[in-house]
Amino acid sequence: MKTFSNSSNSSTITGFILLGFPCPREGQILLFVLFFMVYLLTLMGNASIISAVCCDPRLQTPMYLLLANFSFLEIWYVTSTVPNMLANFLSDTKVISFSGCFLQFYFFFSFGSTECFFLAVMAFDRYLAICRPLHYPALMTGHLCNILVISCWVLGFLWFPVPIIFISQMSFCGSRIIDHFLCDPGPLLALTCKKSPLIELVFSILSPLPLIIPFVFIMGSYTLVLAAVLKVPSASGKRKAFSTCGSHLAVVALFYGSVLVMYGSPTSEHEAGMQKIVTLFYSVLTPLLNPVIYSLRNKHMKVALKEILKRIKTWSTKKDLGQLNLY
Repeated sequence: MKTFSNSSNSSTITGFILLGFPCPREGQILLFVLFFMVYLLTLMGNASIISAVCCDPRLQTPMYLLLANFSFLEIWYVTSTVPNMLANFLSDTKVISFSGCFLQFYFFFSFGSTECFFLAVMAFDRYLAICRPLHYPALMTGHLCNILVISCWVLGFLWFPVPIIFISQMSFCGSRIIDHFLCDPGPLLALTCKKSPLIELVFSILSPLPLIIPFVFIMGSYTLVLAAVLKVPSASGKRKAFSTCGSHLAVVALFYGSVLVMYGSPTSEHEAGMQKIVTLFYSVLTPLLNPVIYSLRNKHMKVALKEILKRIKTWSTKKDLGQLNLY
């Protein structure tokens, strides 16, 4: 329970109201169906990549193991927001508990930070594969790959606990309405009774670092990759080199493009509607598009996915025949 007060009295309430996307009841149901389908497709797409990497021995390499972990991360990243958003579409009150709000805050930012670190590690992997091809098997070993994966998860989840705990201890006044579909720091800090410049300063310093540090690392890696590719004499060699990192670059552009629009300038400069649209893009649409980007641009992934579909079809046919034999 958390105390919220206004100018006339104080009252104890159980949480915040996530305004979401205000519209008539029919519109809420339509949005529920739309985002439910998007959520299912996101789960199926990322799960298919994980299955392909696990089932195909040819994909048991650091590049694809990182991709499988990235897809696993995307499943949880979208799960940190969409199920609650779906529940709100069908809810009349749209209330999220105080603890639930800050748990969502923590997991959403932790998964987002972990994604940034994973994108940096994947860029490092592409740098080694293109710039150090002869030494790549010796450098990017399974042991190093596991260390990098664990480091991404640990760093991502240890970055935000302290500032989030401090914010959760603050008192909130007046309206408990958050004009968003998730518990975002901007609307939350706007509801505090008394401004705390120290907490806001700590959060404003810590929150951009998981974005900026990996982004600088990614840009540095691809600058070296570009320099190495330009030295390749043949056009086919250049195309092959660019094709190995094209999918990753597309994902980086999608994610960082929308995130930098959102957090690259003060939150107050964005209208609530624009905040929601941009947040939707990097938190919901990007995880949906990632499996499409990686599968369409990667022939090995397409072959592995076709093999999985063939196995499923064969298993289904055998099951149907078995049921017919019973009769």
